Amino acid sequence: MIQLYNSLTRQKETFVPLEENKIKMYVCGMTVYDYCHIGHARSLVAFDMINRYFRHKGYQVKFVRNITDIDDKIIARAQERGITIQALTSEFIDKMHEDCEALNILSPDSEPRATAHVEGMITMISKLMDKGLAYRADNGDVYYRVRAFKEYGKLSNQSIDELRAGERVAVDQFKEDPVDFVLWKHAKEGEPAWDSPFGPGRPGWHIECSVMSEEELGIHFDIHGGGMDLKFPHHECEIAQSEGCHDEKMANYWMHNGFINIDNEKMSKSLGNFFTIREILEVYPAEVLRFFILSTHYRSHINYSNETITQAGNGLRRLYTALSNVPAELPALPESHPLLDKFYAAMDDDFNSALAISILYEAATTYNKTQDAIYYTILKELGAVLGLLQQDPKQFLQGDTENLSIDIDAMIIARNQARADKNWAESDRIRDELAALGIALEDKNGQTTWRKIS
Repeated sequence: MIQLYNSLTRQKETFVPLEENKIKMYVCGMTVYDYCHIGHARSLVAFDMINRYFRHKGYQVKFVRNITDIDDKIIARAQERGITIQALTSEFIDKMHEDCEALNILSPDSEPRATAHVEGMITMISKLMDKGLAYRADNGDVYYRVRAFKEYGKLSNQSIDELRAGERVAVDQFKEDPVDFVLWKHAKEGEPAWDSPFGPGRPGWHIECSVMSEEELGIHFDIHGGGMDLKFPHHECEIAQSEGCHDEKMANYWMHNGFINIDNEKMSKSLGNFFTIREILEVYPAEVLRFFILSTHYRSHINYSNETITQAGNGLRRLYTALSNVPAELPALPESHPLLDKFYAAMDDDFNSALAISILYEAATTYNKTQDAIYYTILKELGAVLGLLQQDPKQFLQGDTENLSIDIDAMIIARNQARADKNWAESDRIRDELAALGIALEDKNGQTTWRKIS
């Protein structure tokens, strides 16, 4: 049985799906006005790992990850660049998909876009107004009447009086109460607008996920996830909208991944420590970034630095080094084995990928010592469960050598000849020269192989 931490109840619970062997899971996706950054990578990898594990355990998963393609920042960026909103969002949706492919993120089963669901948002807002949970202000905006929903604050575990307006909630004189949040923004010159019973305009941020999750998964579904920064106000507001509209529970389990700090500080463009996924992948292989993220439990915060990601790269190379010694015969994964039991126990305990990776190290170490091919199979197959270790080991270990101005294979031949001639000084000189270029040699079974070490 899988135990997962439910942010709503603030405790681990045994996961029980609404329908046997089926899971409906909704995760908040990207607002597409710029490149994805490392914080986005954290959420993408974390929920990809969870999605993969559920499927590995035999569940039929419908995984939905939305795209926000209408938003204040999108409008401002399109105007700044002098292009249409559609051109801007299409560009960055393509770039997001490229980043996901590099990080070995499975495609969601559905990827709804906010602009395709505006009619549903208008319908939900109308229902909320009919129930007295929303009102049209004098400026033409429609706001949610927070104090009318008695359970507001149950996800963030705060009372209404303790709450403050969130990041994307404008505080203005038109609200009945400062904690109220916008559902519909009246039309402004030069901005896209849709017709509605409460006047032309466009939806607020929070309403989109309430509607898209309902239209994709139903009113009541299994899991809602996202980054910890979305717990309040975004997810709190979703609950108020959906449950206020339907008088029915929205999601049984709420899951949130932790933050990524940069050199022990919060990532911020103003601090100059803001990294996009693409910037990181110019320096480190994509699988190293994925391995780095999975090496920490998804709910814990991660500190990103050159040192920590270099350590992750070294760890991943250690596993691939074991896999580079391919056995003559490769057995199938056994039905039971102590390492399998330990791996599944770790993952069943709230998807503890960090502990699961320690089992991969154990399999690699045992294989190196015993050459028992069963440990090779365990390492490879359990790595696949986490979306790791599926590259050709030689290709991964040798990496990108296009910029090297030397012929490594020719230098290995020259070194082996020097060794055959007992010219140890020349042999050592060649090894040292390669080591200075970040190339390590390994002599085994009469053959010399190489790998990049930096």
